[in-house]
Amino acid sequence: MDRIRKAVETYPKAAMFELRERGFSTPFQQLVACILSIRTLDEVSLPAALTLFERAPTPEAIAAMSADEIDALIQTSTFHEGKSVQIREIARTVVERFKGDLPCDFETLTSFKGVGPKCANLTLGVACGQGKIAVDIHVHRVTNRWGYVAAPTPEATLAQLEKILPERYAIEINALLVPFGKHICTGRAPMCSICPILDMCQRVGVTTHR
Repeated sequence: MDRIRKAVETYPKAAMFELRERGFSTPFQQLVACILSIRTLDEVSLPAALTLFERAPTPEAIAAMSADEIDALIQTSTFHEGKSVQIREIARTVVERFKGDLPCDFETLTSFKGVGPKCANLTLGVACGQGKIAVDIHVHRVTNRWGYVAAPTPEATLAQLEKILPERYAIEINALLVPFGKHICTGRAPMCSICPILDMCQRVGVTTHR
């Protein structure tokens, strides 16, 4: 992992890790940020999350807003209308059921409509420090391209990584492979010429590279 850490140190951090560094590190904030990132580039979801949290940083503040008010702040996020309703409902539930303090619990997080394992695990890892693996499109693509796993879907990749990935890398793998996958091990024509671990990569499925 040292070579990957060095390779990505000049690139922007994955959105949720950047938010944590900026002080938006509660489980509720991280969950909302992950919802905003669904089908949305980090370059778009990060400013949207910052805009929302600058106006309403707590479940209580968001629960007091209308869905239209939330929507006006997150309009750059894909599917923002549905997300505004979803975020408001989660905020209201957190206030009513948990007195504003969202617990670090996988079952609780995935009980919310539209929250799957990726967002639950990212929240638990980034906000709660739990050794959870979050598999997005980059983690899925890169680990399969390496030949480290062989899985047809992100869900299957997660299941395999949970069996073989050392726990000390559980949180960090997402933090590293998001920028690595965006800037080096890209979806089309990966930058194999500058890859720091080319000697270890099986390049599964790679037909064109730079």
